[in-house]
This record gives sequence, C-alpha cells and structure tokens, in this order.
Amino acid sequence: MTRTRLWLFWGTLAVYAAIVVGVLADTSLVTIDWQLMLFRPYKQWPEIHAFLDYFVVLGQRGPTAVAVAAWLGWRCWRQRNLHPLLVLGASLLLLNITVGAAKLGMGRLGPHYATTVGSNEMWLNGDIFPSGHTANAVVTWGVLAYLATTPLRRRTLSVIAALGALGVGMTTVYLGTHWVSDVLLGWAAGLLVLLAMPWLEPGITWVEDRLMGILLRLWLRLRPNSLRGPLPAGALASEVARQRIAPDGEVLVREAVGAATGGRTAHAPESWPHHPPRPHTSRAERTPVTPTGSRRPPHADRVPRGAAPFGPTAGRPRNGAG
Repeated sequence: MTRTRLWLFWGTLAVYAAIVVGVLADTSLVTIDWQLMLFRPYKQWPEIHAFLDYFVVLGQRGPTAVAVAAWLGWRCWRQRNLHPLLVLGASLLLLNITVGAAKLGMGRLGPHYATTVGSNEMWLNGDIFPSGHTANAVVTWGVLAYLATTPLRRRTLSVIAALGALGVGMTTVYLGTHWVSDVLLGWAAGLLVLLAMPWLEPGITWVEDRLMGILLRLWLRLRPNSLRGPLPAGALASEVARQRIAPDGEVLVREAVGAATGGRTAHAPESWPHHPPRPHTSRAERTPVTPTGSRRPPHADRVPRGAAPFGPTAGRPRNGAG
C-alpha cells in the first residue's frame, strides 16, 4: 500500500460517506435523482434502448465473472500459479460483502418502485443503494488492470475499465433501474475494493501456498515418476515440495523450496543425480590425447630435450656467443 494509494483510499471513503449523508439528509442530491427519474431518458432516446439492454450486462455479476475468470484461468495455466484467480475471488468476495451489507442496511427503493415524490425512499426494504451493476463493473474489469504486468498495460486497462464502468452506471440511469446517487455510490464502492486489494495480498498468498501444496500431492499421486529429472516449467509456484523418487515410487526426500516465478523452468536440485558423479582432476592428472611424452609431432632433425648434442654443431655456443 503506497502513500498515494492510501490517500486515494481515504479520499474515496470520504466521498462515499458524503454521498450517503447527502441522501439521508434529503439534500439537492435527492432532488437531482427525482429530476432525472421524471425526465425518463429511456423515453427520450428509445432508439438506443435495445443496445443498452445488452451493454448493461457488462456490469452483471454472473456473465462478467465467468468471462474474466476464463481469461485469468488461462493466465494461471501459463504462469503455473493460482494468484490471478485468487485475486479475482478475493475482490468479488469483498465487493459482495460490503455492497450487500450497504444495500440491505439502508433498504432504499429504486425509481420504478418509488412511493413518494421527492423522498429519498430509504429504509423501505429495498436493495438498490449502492448500484451493484456499477460497483461490479468497476471491480471485475479493474482487476485486469490491477494484475497487469507492465505500466503501459496497466494504464491502458485502467482507462478501459473506467470507461466501461462509467458507461454501465449511466446506462442504469437511462433504463430507470437506479438513481444517480446509486451510481455515484457504486463507483465509490468499487474503487474502495480495488484500492484495498494490497491489504488482502498476504492472505491471498497464504491460501495460494496451501492450495499449491494440495495440487502437488495430487500430482505426485497421479504421476509419481514425474519428479525424476527437471520439474515441469514453473509447475510448483509457491510452496513446492522437492522430492526424490526411488525406482519403486517411494518418496525419499521432501523439503519445501521457495516460490518459482511463472513460466520459468524449475531445475532439480543437486541432490538429484541425473548423471553419475565424476571426480574433478587437475590438468596434470588428465589422460593426454597423444601418447605419453611430448605432444609435439616427431621431427627427424629435432633433438630431445636433455640429450647431448652430436654432429658437426656439437659444442658450438648458441646465438653466436663466445
């Protein structure tokens, strides 16, 4: 949690509280809600109604969760870890708890079920405040930006997620299913969940470690000989068991190793001999390539070192000395 992120979190929380207080106190925010509701945008521009009926599905919890989970599941398969899916699950769980509690706690009725013109329609057993579609659009598509691996992708996905959430929120106002204040509170609620995600990372890591340990045990039961030689590429991502398998499949050694980065091959430790060990010898002890003696090819006129000179040059000093 960086300082900037922390300031954004507390600023968004203050906006969240201000919206709730504005609705409870029947301020001008409630007046704007009723003005737009009585304007009935879906009757002013009926030609786009059919398109927006499909577009608002981008904020519906079920379809968006399935689509994003499929993409993140493919990323988990490639990286050989469960972190992307666990981040999505943790964010949706936090979203449902916080937004669901606010909906049921304040019990506001939606525009189609309003009873008194000009009232805030609070405490009437409704479940419209804040907008679940809007908050879900912020979190579900914002998770993709949160999990981006490069700054450029993070900025690009953040802009796309923000535009999508803005469009979903305004669509609910057009269709008359939410008040404007519902949408504003939904944006704030979703943003609070995304900003709070770094606080959840230790718990996500703990769960990932336990699940990877379970997957490892299942892997060893199904394929007991798979750990002979190098491990599969990035197969054990967080808490991996280092094992040596005997010919009969019995586990001989098991010890935990650190986390492996996604997509990188985890090599077997030195305790797994893939080749018979060979002693390290010095250069003098190595077997020469040529027969014992000098490695230089024989020459008819070459006198071996250490032998007495012979012939007409015997006794002549070298280099013309003497």
